[in-house]
Amino acid sequence: MRGVQGAADRAVQHARAWLLETEPGSRVHDVQLDPRFQHRGVDLLWELPTGEVRGIEVKGDRNATRRRYFFELVSNLEKDTPGCFLYSGADLMVYVFLTQGELHVLPLPRVREWFLPRAKEYALKHAFTQTGAIRYTTVGAVVPVRDVAEGVPGVSAVKLKRAPVEVPGTQGVQAPTPDLGASGAAAALPEPADVGAPRRRSPKRTGTG
Repeated sequence: MRGVQGAADRAVQHARAWLLETEPGSRVHDVQLDPRFQHRGVDLLWELPTGEVRGIEVKGDRNATRRRYFFELVSNLEKDTPGCFLYSGADLMVYVFLTQGELHVLPLPRVREWFLPRAKEYALKHAFTQTGAIRYTTVGAVVPVRDVAEGVPGVSAVKLKRAPVEVPGTQGVQAPTPDLGASGAAAALPEPADVGAPRRRSPKRTGTG
């Protein structure tokens, strides 16, 4: 479990670094532990200089040879809870292939719209997570990177330059979130799809190999 969480943390660091480099002057707010966003499948809020706020879902994959995405369809098979790919209200999914050193940016609503009519074309894979005495199963579709790139406009991939550098004294410290009143970012993000999203999110999946 520790290795899984460590990989997830590294993926978030890479995503944060890329967002800040892409839009100088923007701010990134970590909302992974914020209950207002956990059920929406949003890990980061990207506050652009224009004031626009985008929701970001981050996925990390440690498989050294994979050229496929793992789209989580069921987060906990034993409890029959839907996967983040189905219910996330994020604008972008930042999918980080950690071993390969690549970061892929997927416009999540478009990818989901493209995938759902084709879901039966792709194999399902089961992954297992042990949390103390509890073991649960996650199910996802294994989708080639090429298929998504060819079928969905706006998908991009970049090589990671280097591991993001932690600023001393900031590890584990979350940036303050913007005002989340009725007219704030929380209201701006779409409501999750009507698929019975779980009340709490399971630990991040970081590859299925």
